[in-house]
Amino acid sequence: MQSKSIEFKVARSLRSSIYQLTENTMLLKVAAFLGFGIFLSYLGYGCLMTTGIVFLAYLVTGGYKFTWIAIKTFKRDLKGLTILFKLSMLVKLYTRGNMTVPKIFAENVLNYPRKPCFIFEDKTWTFTDVDQYSNAIANYFLERGYKKDDTVALFMENRPEFVCFWLGFAKIGIRAALINFNLRDKALAHCLRVSGAKVTVFGGELSQAVKDVLPLLGSDMSLFCFGTMATNDLSPVYLDAALQQAPRYPPPEADSKFRDKLFYIYTSGTTGLPKAAVVSHTRFFYMTFGSRYAYNIERDDVIYNMLPLYHTAGGILGVGQALLGATTVVIRRKFSASQFWTDCVKYECTVAQYIGEIARYLLSQPFRPEENKHKVRLMFGNGLRPQIWESFQKRFGIQHIGEFYGATEGNCNIVNFNNKIGAVGFTTRILPFLYPVTLIRIDEETGKYMRDRNGMCIHAEPGQPGELVGKIVKGNPLREFDGYADKQATSSKIVENVFRKGDSAFLTGDVLVMDEEGYMYFRDRTGDTFRWRGENVSTSEVEAIVSNSITYQDAVVYGVEVPGCEGRAGMATIVDVKGTVDLQQLNTSFKRALPVYARPVFVRLAQEVNTTGTFKLVKTDLREEGFNPNATKDRIFYMNHKSGEYEPVTPEVFSGINSGKIRL
Repeated sequence: MQSKSIEFKVARSLRSSIYQLTENTMLLKVAAFLGFGIFLSYLGYGCLMTTGIVFLAYLVTGGYKFTWIAIKTFKRDLKGLTILFKLSMLVKLYTRGNMTVPKIFAENVLNYPRKPCFIFEDKTWTFTDVDQYSNAIANYFLERGYKKDDTVALFMENRPEFVCFWLGFAKIGIRAALINFNLRDKALAHCLRVSGAKVTVFGGELSQAVKDVLPLLGSDMSLFCFGTMATNDLSPVYLDAALQQAPRYPPPEADSKFRDKLFYIYTSGTTGLPKAAVVSHTRFFYMTFGSRYAYNIERDDVIYNMLPLYHTAGGILGVGQALLGATTVVIRRKFSASQFWTDCVKYECTVAQYIGEIARYLLSQPFRPEENKHKVRLMFGNGLRPQIWESFQKRFGIQHIGEFYGATEGNCNIVNFNNKIGAVGFTTRILPFLYPVTLIRIDEETGKYMRDRNGMCIHAEPGQPGELVGKIVKGNPLREFDGYADKQATSSKIVENVFRKGDSAFLTGDVLVMDEEGYMYFRDRTGDTFRWRGENVSTSEVEAIVSNSITYQDAVVYGVEVPGCEGRAGMATIVDVKGTVDLQQLNTSFKRALPVYARPVFVRLAQEVNTTGTFKLVKTDLREEGFNPNATKDRIFYMNHKSGEYEPVTPEVFSGINSGKIRL
């Protein structure tokens, strides 16, 4: 009985391997010619002659393309697969050893106790400092009765203490929900509720935002304040003095495992409000070390990190290099284009992080001597536009740009580690089944996934746009989809029948295009979400604010392209037949309820808007007309950041925006 079971498993594994091999047309052709070679051998041809005939036939019938691709990409793919293998082995090792992020950090504390872990506003935090402060946090909250699997919302601006809080919580098995400090009103309340947190630890600088949102939270939310409050209308527990007195010895070890949840990071999706994406200890580890291996980040490097610590880029890929890799990280409270290179020189940084908009801001700055005196050899991030890639490297003397693509909650992260201009990453064309990430075709009119007659998703060929997806393999930490705190949100990001019948894959929500060599290039977002200022903007969330402000008149929000700007600028079209829309009131509503990047840059007051049969406003024509006043009789306004008000888009203003003379 046991023998039959083993035979069955072997047969099933063999069938699976054959299927994966033959689902790629190029590899199927290779398999066919191998069969041809066996046939020639059977006829009596010698090994050398058989090899020559088969290879010649293969090249003549089109195989030269695959051969050339294999030759060009072999070195790249070998490095990528080596990194993947190392990560897989380490994840297995750490899983067996029951490791966690705090345990790996503890090893670095033992090995480098006096080495700078973080540098912030001229204060140096050694690894011992970070360890002891996070111990104090863990011991304090343990004493107050909090325990493993509780969730605490963390709402504060960038500072080392932010990291110490979630690290301290992790030491005792508490999960932190890392809240975007730009959020206000309903979006903030939603993020606090969806995580299941009953406790909020906030920075004093954000006390007004906490006060404004309290009526939406109910009375069961406990508040703890760190730092000096900006308002005196709250009565939280003050942490500064309490943490100074808390024990700094290691807390009792929590029974946490490598695949347990570490914290939540919020990500905007097509469903509207932000979703709480699960980040496990495993995910934190392989995202950190994946980028570390790909870009050759060393322990002796100094990384400049001015990105938000509630985001993946700053909070995992940046901070993780310190906690897990023992690399010093310089943290800045907020990005400053004028101080970027000055800081890099001051702290002798060798690596810096970016998002696409930051690169553009730096290029627009006047020349400073520091931009040629720094030691930065590598900048890594995402969203660097191909049009400015070379000029950015040349002006600032950056040897290596490390572009990547990855969703916080996703399983299909890709990297570009060899300066391929414009590419966000690559996948192997030689052995694609080793890293099952692909692009699937989408019907541009319906937005549905295109399938063949067998119900399988149609894979995009080189040059064809498609949504990036990654195969979900349960039991494989690198291929699993951990999902969100909200189970319904999790199910909406899964598509079935992608690589083989009955399988499932994670949907990124992004449309990319792949070239013949497997390099991928970002094209656009699917659905109603667009990207602006390095952030994802949910149109449905903004539409709700517009609708409430204008007494539920018809309105639609979408993103429009602006020459020279990364992503799409938000535009709200409002049906204003009676001419009653008050732009000042609308502007006030935006400022109160929305973070800066989500506030519409343009407002169009229309007499009518086309609708579908289900009375949904049609965005297609509006998006194509954009903010061009010559394309419509409707009145169009733009946010003039100098005056802080919406002002008319005249032909002269339109020309100024397009030429870059008027900055948005």
